[in-house]
This record gives sequence, structure tokens and C-alpha cells, in this order.
Amino acid sequence: MPAGGVRGAEAEVEVLVVGAGVTGIHQLYRARQAGFPALLLEAGEGVGGVWYWNRYPGARLDSESYTYGYLFSRELFEGWRWRERFAGQPENEGYFNYAVDRLGLRDLIRFGARVTSAVYEEASATWLVQASDGTRVRTRFLIAATGVLSAPVFPDVPGRTDFRGVAHHTGLWPDQPVDLAGKRVAVVGTGSSGVQVVPAIVDEVESLTVYQRTPNWCTPLVNEPISDEEYAGLNAGFEELRRRLEESPSGFLHELNERGAFDDSPEDRRTFYETMWGSPGFAKVISNYRDTMTEKAANAQWCAFMAEKIRDLVKDPATAERLIPVDHGWAEKRPPFVTGYFEAFNDPKVELVDLRSTPMVRVTERGIETTDGEREFDVVVWASGFDFGTGALTRMGVRGRGGLALEEYWSDGPRTFMGVMSHHFPNFFFPGGPHGAAGNNPRYAEDQVNFAADAIEYMREQGLRVMEVPADREESWNRMVAEWSAYSSFGEHSYFFGANIAGKPRSFLLNPGGRPKLREVMRGVLDTRYAGFLDADSPGPGMAEQVEEAGS
Repeated sequence: MPAGGVRGAEAEVEVLVVGAGVTGIHQLYRARQAGFPALLLEAGEGVGGVWYWNRYPGARLDSESYTYGYLFSRELFEGWRWRERFAGQPENEGYFNYAVDRLGLRDLIRFGARVTSAVYEEASATWLVQASDGTRVRTRFLIAATGVLSAPVFPDVPGRTDFRGVAHHTGLWPDQPVDLAGKRVAVVGTGSSGVQVVPAIVDEVESLTVYQRTPNWCTPLVNEPISDEEYAGLNAGFEELRRRLEESPSGFLHELNERGAFDDSPEDRRTFYETMWGSPGFAKVISNYRDTMTEKAANAQWCAFMAEKIRDLVKDPATAERLIPVDHGWAEKRPPFVTGYFEAFNDPKVELVDLRSTPMVRVTERGIETTDGEREFDVVVWASGFDFGTGALTRMGVRGRGGLALEEYWSDGPRTFMGVMSHHFPNFFFPGGPHGAAGNNPRYAEDQVNFAADAIEYMREQGLRVMEVPADREESWNRMVAEWSAYSSFGEHSYFFGANIAGKPRSFLLNPGGRPKLREVMRGVLDTRYAGFLDADSPGPGMAEQVEEAGS
């Protein structure tokens, strides 16, 4: 094993991290910097998390690249040169490989090791973790940085495995190019992945059929190269950049707008909307009129403007109408950002199939059958999304006190504290998991990474061996999530409520209090020096000695 002492086929480490994405790499770095024997298990054969698995054509950030990377080291920041405002998959994967090597972490990572079981043993206060490659690790602290978008799902449609052509999920895209030239291609799904795939492949395929259940409010990403002059300014202003991102409630640099939609005249409002339409990424959310996501009338004004834009971009009126959402307003679902998506439907070889009008019946050996007949394909792209928030964690075989299964404890929805801990699961942290804040993922996840790292360092300093969130603190956090979710812009038909998974409990999977609430609660825990979280009666021997005692 690359780290930890080995006893037969079983390795021992103090800190075991699961997942080599943006959060897991940071967590491993913190453990290594603190001097803990540490190891990271990664299911894939490389680092990058979502940017390792999502290699599909058009995969791209919609957070500004330089706000997405690590900010804990100026040297690390200046050593990498982002090429585009919103980097594509190859550049993102390259960045994480750069970071791992620059930080000297690669030898602490075991690839091809998908965790299949993680069992807490109370006598020794350790976790025994097993992986698909036969790896067995005993650890004091288990940190699952598995991410919220790492459990791909397929539609529940008969015959999916009968298809004799090429079929790939966007979240499980192969590391070798998929030949689409001159092929008849189907893209199933028009969420964030599907709307990136369509314009990326339209020019090379023979035909492209897009299967849409419900349209989304897509707006321009507005990507562009980063000039040398601009990048020099980013490097020179690194400390100010870091300060602004650390203070930002959303983890973005976009400025909040204090004006309401009806503070402006109709003419000025339209001028402002034109500015928003041409603004980059999440500026359309954060810098829009302050009441756009809280007042139906204001939201409707912006939606009407976007609908008009779609009708202008798509030449066929019937197709344009099918691409305009009617079941939700702006930001009631996660808003996708696109480049050339609507324009792709002006190409005569592109067909839009409305699954509300003609539902999918089955997948056949040759293609896809809907109620209006069968269409034959060479390639099917399943852009059907993920089991958001809980999917990866509930598939890990996590067993806490008394053998309690995490999936059982979360059977009615996740029960967490600050989206990073659960009662009955001592010394188990899951930064970047459900009930995290909403916004630029690495920015709020780093708050959780630092909370977990600081907690285990404190325990070492105090000679303590067990940390577990008290039941009442967990209950208070979950009550806040449930009550405040009523004020969130996201509707219950969003995957943020689990609506894309049949049978999944409808509970809010984000933290409606955002980063400010997360930090407020964290400060409360730190100010009381983890009061109620620690097993103060069990200081004493190190892990190896306790394992021996448990087995004697």
C-alpha cells in the first residue's frame, strides 16, 4: 500500500479519504500537511472526480475557471494557466493532475478502488473499509468526498440493454474518443449535460435526435479565452480575489443587484435583461434583479424575455415552443448555460422528440421506440443525470453504530449536520455531500473540508478518539433545512428534491441557508470547542494499540 502500516492484507491509516475530486484532493492535502498517515481511495483510474468521469463532448465548467480551483496556495494558483473563462473537461482534468503532482499527493492515492463496504467497529473506534480491488483499510477517520454528482442514473425503460449499437452515459464516458462521424445519434435528456452535448456533436453526425421530457431555461454561457493581460491581473490580484471569494455567499465574484424588477421602467428593464442575457454564467442568477427568484411577477418578466429570445433563435415556431418551459420559472431547476444549443435545432438533421407528447415505450435492438414509432440509431447518449446528493454515499455500504446502514438511516431523506456529519456514524465526515450550501461547489466544500480537518487535529491534540454529532444538533439542522426550503427558488420538481429518481423521498438536498448559515453554525461548534460532539471518556491509546486490544 502507498501509505500506512500494513498488517497482512490490511492497511492502517489515521485518515482515509474516498474520492479524488476537488474536495477529496483538498482533504487529503490537509491530512498530509497535519502529519496524519493518510490514504485516498478512488474508483477511477485518474484524479478529477466529475472531470475524470464526464468526458462527453462539450463538457465544461459554468463557474469561472479561476474561481473553481484551489485558493489555499498562491504558488499553486500562479503555477497553472487557465485558458478559458469556463474551462472544458480536458483542461479541468489537467488542472487536478497538476495539483496532485504539485502538492506531492499521487503516492497517497490508490486508483481502481471503489469502496464497497465501510463498517464502524465500536470496540476499537475504527472503520474497516473494503474496496472492489481487494483493498482493506482500517482507519480512525473516514472522510467520504464522493460528491453530489457521481452516481449516474438511467431511465427506467424496458430493453435498455438490448440495444446493439454504441451507448454511453455522459457521466460514464469512456476515456477514448467515441466515433460519432456520420452516425445516427440519439441524445436522451436535456439537462445540464444534454444541452452541452447537442451543439458539440451536431456538425459531425449524420442525424441527431434529441429526446426531451421537459425543457429548461437555458441561457448563454458567454465563454471566451482569457488573455495574457487579464491573467496577469488575476495573478497580481490573487489576495483580493481570494478574499472576495471567501466572503461571497455564493462563492462567485458576481455582484448582487439591489434593484427590483419593477424599480425600472419597461424600457430600462428590457435593456437590463439584454445585459443579463449577454453576461457570463451565473451572473444571470446573482446579478439579476434581486426579486427575480423570490417574486413570481418579477420571475415571469425575465421568463417572458427568455422565451422571446428562444423564439428568435429557433426558426421553426413549433420547435421553439417545445423548447420553452411551461412547468417552472427561472431557477426553479438548476439553470443550464449553453453555447449554440438553440441554434442547433435550425439544422435540418436535428429532430426534437417531446416525450410528454410521445412517451418512450422501449429501447430496441436497433433504436428507441416511442408511441409514435421506432427510430433507428447507431449511438445512444444517455444524458439522464444523477442520483443527486445521496446517491454515491448510500451505495458505499456504510454501517455505523450497531450496524446501522446509512441508506436505512437516510431512507426518508438525508439526516445530516451541516451537510458533513450524521448521528450514529462517529468519525465519519462527508464534505461536499447533501445539505451543503448552494453555489460554486469548491468554495463551500472547502469550508467543510477545513471543518473536518480542524476537528480531527483538535482530537489528536486532546487525546480523544471519537467525535459524533449529537442527535439534537442534527435534528436542529434538518429542521432548518425543511423549514427554510419553502423559501428556496428551487421547486419540488427539481433534482434538488430528488424528483428525477422514481421512489426517492422528496426532501431538500441542499442547504437553503447557504454558505452564511453553514459558517454561522460552524462558528458555534468551534466557539464551544466541540461541546457535546466528543467522547470525553475515552482518551488514550493510539489506533494500533486499540485494534490489538479489541482483538485480544
